[in-house]
Amino acid sequence: MPSTLPPVVRFANFEVDLRAGELRKDGSKIRLQEQPFLLLTALLESAGEVVTREDLRKRLWSPDVFVDFDHRVAVAVSKLRDALRDSAEKPKFIETVGRRGYRFMGQIEFPDSLAVDSKGGNLETSFPTKTGEQGGLPKVTAPEPTRSRVSRRILLSSLAFLLLVSLAVLPRLIHIRTAKEPPRAPRSLAILPLQNLGQDSNNDFLGLSLADVLITKLSYLSSLSVRPYATVQKYRGTAIDLQKVAADLKVDTVLTGSFIRDRDRLRITYQLVDVKSEKILGQGMIDLKYDDLLTVQDKVTSQLISELQLHLSPAEAERLKPEKPVNPLAYEYFLQGLDFYTQHKFPLAIKVLEKSTEIDPNYASAWAYLGASYNSDAAFELGGRDEYRRAQAACERALAIQPNLLEAQLVLANLLVDTGKVEQAVPLLRNALKINDNYAAAHWELGYAYRFAGMLDESLAECERARQLDPLVKAYGSVLNTYLYQGQYRKFLESLPVDDSSFVIFYRGFGEFHEKEFDQASKDFDRAYELDPTLYTGIGKALSDSIQHRKEDGLDILNGLERRITERGVGDPEATYKIAEAYAVLGDKTSAMRALRKSVESGFFSYPYIAKDPLLSDLHSEPEFAHILNKARQRYEAFRNSFAS
Repeated sequence: MPSTLPPVVRFANFEVDLRAGELRKDGSKIRLQEQPFLLLTALLESAGEVVTREDLRKRLWSPDVFVDFDHRVAVAVSKLRDALRDSAEKPKFIETVGRRGYRFMGQIEFPDSLAVDSKGGNLETSFPTKTGEQGGLPKVTAPEPTRSRVSRRILLSSLAFLLLVSLAVLPRLIHIRTAKEPPRAPRSLAILPLQNLGQDSNNDFLGLSLADVLITKLSYLSSLSVRPYATVQKYRGTAIDLQKVAADLKVDTVLTGSFIRDRDRLRITYQLVDVKSEKILGQGMIDLKYDDLLTVQDKVTSQLISELQLHLSPAEAERLKPEKPVNPLAYEYFLQGLDFYTQHKFPLAIKVLEKSTEIDPNYASAWAYLGASYNSDAAFELGGRDEYRRAQAACERALAIQPNLLEAQLVLANLLVDTGKVEQAVPLLRNALKINDNYAAAHWELGYAYRFAGMLDESLAECERARQLDPLVKAYGSVLNTYLYQGQYRKFLESLPVDDSSFVIFYRGFGEFHEKEFDQASKDFDRAYELDPTLYTGIGKALSDSIQHRKEDGLDILNGLERRITERGVGDPEATYKIAEAYAVLGDKTSAMRALRKSVESGFFSYPYIAKDPLLSDLHSEPEFAHILNKARQRYEAFRNSFAS
C-alpha cells in the first residue's frame, strides 16, 4: 500500500524519511528495523486517530505468513518506543488505546511547511482540518520563509555544527576518563535447545545441535558471553521456566525456540527475552528447504546481533560472514554427530562425523568436532594413543581449512596439554584470546595449561577470569585444581560445582582428604567409584582403601589402572601424578617414584606444587626424588622464561 505521506515528516526532534526508509534524530540516523518503521508510517498516516491491531496486521504482514500477529505487533510497538525514547506509561508519541490499537499523539510538521497537530489541525491558524478520506495527513501549502524562520535555521545549523564537533571530541574524552576502569561484563546469553513440535523423533537431534552451532558462531563476539552447550543440554525436551533457567545459568538473556520438519521443509521459530525486565527483545520465524539448513545459523546470528544492538569490530564482522557452501548431506551428518558428542556418545559421534568429512572434506567444523570426539574417546573411553593421533590430525586439518576456528584451537590445545606438549598449547590459546578476550572457555583452558607447567598464580588468574565471564565455566571444564596445588583446600572445596557426577564427588573426597576429613572423604570416594568406576574414581577408591587400612586392595586397583594407561597409551599426566600420590599414601615408594617420573616426563611439571605436595612427603628421602624434581624445575623455568608476561 503506497504511503499518503509526503517524502519527509518531522515531529519533535525526529525526522522520518520515507524514500530512504530512515528515522533520524537531530540529523543522526537511528537504527530501526523494517516492521517498526512500517508501524511508524502507518501511525503517522492516521495521526490522532486509532489504528486498530487488525489494520496493522493487514498493513505490516502478508496474510499467508505464519506468525503470532498480536505478539509481533506488540514487539514492533516496543521497538518503536525504544527508538523514540517513549514509554507506554507516559507516552509522548505512541499511545495504547484500550484493547483496540494505537494512536500517534505527537505534533507533526513537514519541512518548509506549516506545522500540523495530531488532530490534523493547522497550528498557526487553529483552523480544524481533518485528514483526507484515504487516511493521510492534509496537504498544506508552504509559505515563504519568514525572517524568524531563517534565523531559526541558522541557529539550528550552528547547533548541528557544534554537535558534530562534540561528537568528534567526546569519544576521546570518554576514552581518557575510562581508560583505567575495568572492562564491563558482556551481556550473558543462554541459547536453549529447540523443541521438536513434529511427530518424528528422528529429528530430535536438530534441537541441541542447531543451538550448539549458534553458540559456537556467537563465541567470536567479545561483547557477548554465551553459555556452552554442556550447561544447556539438560533443557532438551523439557518445559521451560525462563526465570528459573536464567537464575540457574546466571544469564540476563535467553533464546528459546522450536522447529517442525515437514518432508523437505523446515520451519523454525524463536524468541529472544530479556529475563529481568521480561521484555521480548525480538522474535523470528525461518521457513526454508531442509537442504538449506546451513543458512539457519547465519540468519539467526545476524538477527540476534541486531536485536541485542551489539557493536562488532571489523575482525568480528569478518569472522561472522556466512558460512561457505557445505554439502547438505554432510551438514546433516555433522549435526547428528554433534548431537552424539554432546551426549558423550563418542564412538557414535566419530562414526557419523567421519561420514560427514568423507562427503565434504573441506568442512572445517566437522573436522574440529571429529577431533574433539577422538580426543574425548582417547581420554574417557581409554582409547589411547591411536585416538590421540587421529584427534590431532583432525584438528590440524580443520585449522588448515579455517586457521582461526576457535573450537579447533581449543580442542587441539587441550589435547596438546594432555599429551605432554603444553608449550605448543599456550600459543594456540593466546591466539584464541586475541580473537575474543571475553571467551571464558579459552581463559579456562589457558589456566589448565599454566597449572600443568607450574605457573600457579597465572593459572588461578585465568580461571578466575573465566568464572567472572561465565560463572558456570566450572560446570563444563575441569575443577579448579590450582587452589588445591596452592594449599587452599577450603577454597578448593568451595569452588567445586554443585554436582552429583562421579568426577565431582571424587574431587570433593580429594579435597576432604587434604583437609584430613578422612571419614567423609572415604564415603565420597566409595560413592564416586560405585557410580562410575573410571580412572579418577579408581584413584579415589584406592585412597579410600588406605583410610580403611586395606592396603593390598588399594594397590591392586592402582596397578590395574597404571597397566591400562601404559598399554593403551592414554595421556593425562595429571592423572598419572595422582596415581603416584596414591601409591605414596599406601606406602609403595617404588611404584610412586615410577608413576611420578612418568608424569613429569609426560608433561606434568608443576614444580612449585611437586616440591611441597604433602602427599609426596615420604618420597623426599628417596635418591631419585631429587633427580625427578630437578627435571620438573628445569622445564618449569624454561616455560616461565618463554611465557611469563
